[in-house]
Amino acid sequence: MQRGFEVAKTGGNKGGDRKHQWGAETSTQPLAIMHDKPSPTRVVLGYVAIACTVISWFVYMITMILSLFVNNPSLTLRFVVEGVLYMTIVTTLIFSALVYLTTRQGALYRFIRHERVPRAMLDDHFAHNYGKGITVLIPSYVEQPKVVEKTIWSAALQEFPDLAVVLLIDDPPHPKNDEARAILKASRELMPKVLAELAAPAERFTKARDETAAALANQVSARRSVVAHCAEDYRAAAQWLEHKADTWLIEDHTDDFFCDQVLRGLARDLRLTEQALNESITLQQHVDANRILQLYERLVRIFTAKGWSFERKLYASTSREGNKAMNLNSFIGLMGHSLKRVETSDGVILRDVREDESPDFVMRDSEYVLTLDADSMLLRDYCLRLVYQMEQPGNERMAVIQTPYSSYRGAPTRIERIAAATTDIQHMLHQGMTYYDATFWVGANAVIRKAALDDICVISTEGTRTVKTYIQDRTVIEDTESSIDLGYFGWHLVNYPERLSYSATPPDFGSLVVQRRRWANGGLLIIGKFFRIVHARHQQGNDVKLGEWALRVNYMASIAWSSFGLMFLLAYPFDQRLLSPWVVLASLPYFATMSSDLKRNGYKRSDIFRIYGFNIVLLTVNLSGTLKSIQQGMTNTKIPFARTPKVNNRTASPALYVTMPWVIIIYSCMVFYADTFSHNWGNAVFAGFNAIVTFWALTAYIGIWHSVQDMVLGLIRWFFVPIKEPQQEAAHKRASWRDALYFGDRQMIYESRPL
Repeated sequence: MQRGFEVAKTGGNKGGDRKHQWGAETSTQPLAIMHDKPSPTRVVLGYVAIACTVISWFVYMITMILSLFVNNPSLTLRFVVEGVLYMTIVTTLIFSALVYLTTRQGALYRFIRHERVPRAMLDDHFAHNYGKGITVLIPSYVEQPKVVEKTIWSAALQEFPDLAVVLLIDDPPHPKNDEARAILKASRELMPKVLAELAAPAERFTKARDETAAALANQVSARRSVVAHCAEDYRAAAQWLEHKADTWLIEDHTDDFFCDQVLRGLARDLRLTEQALNESITLQQHVDANRILQLYERLVRIFTAKGWSFERKLYASTSREGNKAMNLNSFIGLMGHSLKRVETSDGVILRDVREDESPDFVMRDSEYVLTLDADSMLLRDYCLRLVYQMEQPGNERMAVIQTPYSSYRGAPTRIERIAAATTDIQHMLHQGMTYYDATFWVGANAVIRKAALDDICVISTEGTRTVKTYIQDRTVIEDTESSIDLGYFGWHLVNYPERLSYSATPPDFGSLVVQRRRWANGGLLIIGKFFRIVHARHQQGNDVKLGEWALRVNYMASIAWSSFGLMFLLAYPFDQRLLSPWVVLASLPYFATMSSDLKRNGYKRSDIFRIYGFNIVLLTVNLSGTLKSIQQGMTNTKIPFARTPKVNNRTASPALYVTMPWVIIIYSCMVFYADTFSHNWGNAVFAGFNAIVTFWALTAYIGIWHSVQDMVLGLIRWFFVPIKEPQQEAAHKRASWRDALYFGDRQMIYESRPL
């Protein structure tokens, strides 16, 4: 029975009916926190795969050059152009495959070497008057309040000596409809609600810690009564978490994860400590008094957190750029400042206090900042283990440490399951990139050293506003560009080799389009900056190593060259003489190792074909993002940041993206028919395979009826042009005396005297 506080009931434990598609996941059990240690055989086979890929490509290139270009008397210009184009496409695709194999090999080495830090070492590191703090920033824009609440809970329950959670609400402060008003109201109430629930256990365990510290003063070993009381408090903490999980309303697989892994996972950890303490009493063995105090300190830190919400759109002095990066930058730029709230005709502004002024706000500052997406969750020990790693000797120039997010298991749709599979594969690849010092900031979650952000800060102006930009928003993949900036200043980024963070994957094709189109945009813009930094580092005598260069270039440009390459292979009838078994042999190790990796991550080997179809239906999306990136580079403009919808209902797709899979299917069937009759068997097999896989992917991931709906909806929209309401010229608002003294003359227009 719990003592000292009560748990408020928050609802039943049964949600609405959740329909699972055929072929979706049924188990919600996530992968283990620790990666399995690779066997020597697996490592050797990885080297064999790399060697086979390189040798096959080399033999293919030599064969093609000698047989088709050197010893070919009937050589034509068209054939030369076709040959050069085809071999270029093959080379870029095989280069990406080789990067996959090489990165994977680096991940295997890291998994072999990684040893989990014992719990006692963590407690000891943070026990001796540890004074550093961490601020968790959760950017939110019209998110479902329940989704954000789970994120806040996973952050607030992090064990850290000085933890503050800040919800950065970016919703319009004056919504125009009832639904948006309800979401904003609920979002504003989230932080007070969470802190109110934590208050009772925090008060109890703080009191117990202080009483125990007084009882154990100048003692080496704790009395058995003190140990028993500590075990009882750990049992009470576990019961509180279990009750919270039991009363949480389960509506989808992310709720299952929150209850089973975040709440009950922490409860299981606490019960393990309780059992160990009880066993020491049973065996009549002594427990060190300092260890008991550390255990109490842990309970206090788990249930103690500060938190509040911040809305930049309430203040005229913050950036108005509509993207996640500037939402984060607006708050980070105010950290450590004492601010005065000033009302003007433009709205409320925040400025630094002057001498002899009392501040209206004193913004918290901390050594570390944790950025966390509103649809992500952290497992226990995330902050503790990552900050511990940053503070080890030799890691003083480590700017960012993260665990690349894994996917929530139990996806109810086929497309979410395959998107989750690609996410888990990417998790492994990101781990391998750290081996070559080519880590990219993923963005969904990361612990960042504030001093590193200060190094890459850029100060600019937006109208009358002075804006500090820490995380670049020139592209919509802001974290990728910031990774390059940090590298220029000598900072390093690291992926921690455990699964401690999870994030949502799009549940339908429409929301997936928004996400992948954003991912495809910006890489070509950033790669130019990377090449300039490579040149600058060469002049400094700090050359970029070949491994880092290859991995970074592939990360930023592979979507572009893979999309254009696949488009040419699908659309252009290349000469059959360019096909060769060596091309198949060069790509076979890539597909074989990926299918093996899928199996080890809890998926099927045959999912490799589903992922191929998945990429084909997304081909137009990737091409669109790449072309948008080229347009952005030519016009030197920013594009709007499109957030991935996090809604329960289906998100409609633009007509183009559901029409093109049908075009690919029809065209592939025509090519198959023509090549079959002309006995062009290589192209016929390729076209037939693409038609089958694309049709299956269209049916499984989009749905025939849904694709028809979206095409019809897109067609109808062409016939209806929204009527723009005429904007009446507003009369100039008479400035108050405060505005006149603060801004001066802002109109700068003088009326001439009438003639």
